[in-house]
Amino acid sequence: MKITFKKLDERASIPSRATPGSAGMDLCACLDEPALLSPGEIKLIPTGLTAAVDEDDVALLIYPRSGLSSRYGVSLANCVGVVDSDYRGAWYVPLINHGKEPFTVEHGMRIAQLIPTRILIPEIEESDSLPETSRGEGGFGSSGIK
Repeated sequence: MKITFKKLDERASIPSRATPGSAGMDLCACLDEPALLSPGEIKLIPTGLTAAVDEDDVALLIYPRSGLSSRYGVSLANCVGVVDSDYRGAWYVPLINHGKEPFTVEHGMRIAQLIPTRILIPEIEESDSLPETSRGEGGFGSSGIK
């Protein structure tokens, strides 16, 4: 599998892994000026990138960076972003500040991580019934907590 990145802004950073064992490739902010995120605020932060994968059964998943989340309360507004294999538009990262203090996003700051993921493409079938299971219709909490 190959990912081909295209810079939409010459200042953009091509994603890379911080260490050889890193699962994700860091995505960086590509900004003209710092962006202030007030507590509770959501902003779309541009990366200055777009990309293409060479296989249809791959999605590029965008996850929060644990350091930003645990230290500052800054995470992704959509929890996990999904870049479909056929999307070619500009990439933005929707950051939200869950913290109690304002947070400043600066150009070049590592704001999220990208993890390519193979996906299943199932056949879709409609039916009036489904196979029975021991759980049945047991919903939230039905299997207990211990």
